[in-house]
Amino acid sequence: MTHPYSLAFLTTSEVGPAEAVHIAAETGYDLVGLRFLPAAPGSEADYPVMTDPAVQREVAQALAETGVKLADIEIARLGPETDIASFEAFCALGQRFSARHVLVAGDDPEPARLTETFGRFCELAKLHGLTADLEFMPWTAVKTIADARRIVESAGHENGGVLIDALHFDRCGSTLDEVRSLPHKMLNYAQLCDGPAPYDPSDQGMIQIARAERLLPGEGGIDLVGLVRALPEGIPLSIEVPRLHLVGKVSARDRAHQALEAAKAIAEATSS
Repeated sequence: MTHPYSLAFLTTSEVGPAEAVHIAAETGYDLVGLRFLPAAPGSEADYPVMTDPAVQREVAQALAETGVKLADIEIARLGPETDIASFEAFCALGQRFSARHVLVAGDDPEPARLTETFGRFCELAKLHGLTADLEFMPWTAVKTIADARRIVESAGHENGGVLIDALHFDRCGSTLDEVRSLPHKMLNYAQLCDGPAPYDPSDQGMIQIARAERLLPGEGGIDLVGLVRALPEGIPLSIEVPRLHLVGKVSARDRAHQALEAAKAIAEATSS
């Protein structure tokens, strides 16, 4: 099964966005994912790409020089007080760089309100040529594939999608049958990594692994071959493997290369 491969932000999070584009090109990725907004309020410093014209020019030049395409931008967090208009500049910058998708997280515990907010975000994203891909995570208000699918279907926008992250899929108790049953139009890309087994099932423990301690595909306990087989043929695979203990010891370029080779081995195993 042939897939385009994208270098996810977290895999080489210590480098700037233009350098990430060049690393993606040098190591054989087709696409790259970039973070424009912090993962959560106060959790990270603001990203200069949102406001610094010099950084924006560097990114545009890197994309043009390498031919690498911008797959997804992150992260749009939707909470109880979310002002959709606050994402206008974020989506506009994605459009400027010809991005395809937005990673969306749901933090509103009220399902009806979250569905309405997601719908309004889909409308904004569509104006900028973007899909809105709702990622389920066990510690958020959207915990499972079923939760994400219900919101996307209820919102009723053609650019709304469900984002499957292999780590969260494994931790939330969803099944391969649920993956297979998703309409293909809801699956715009998927995130691939592996994770340790056993693991700390607390929210804090799962967040620590997700943001800092994932494993290369094939090194952990997740049925990645089964998952990739259950996904639509040719879906882009975003390789998201943060290994922060290696930062400063193994270069970002080498880590990106290792992650891609491991992901390709999983994809090749799906045809055996």
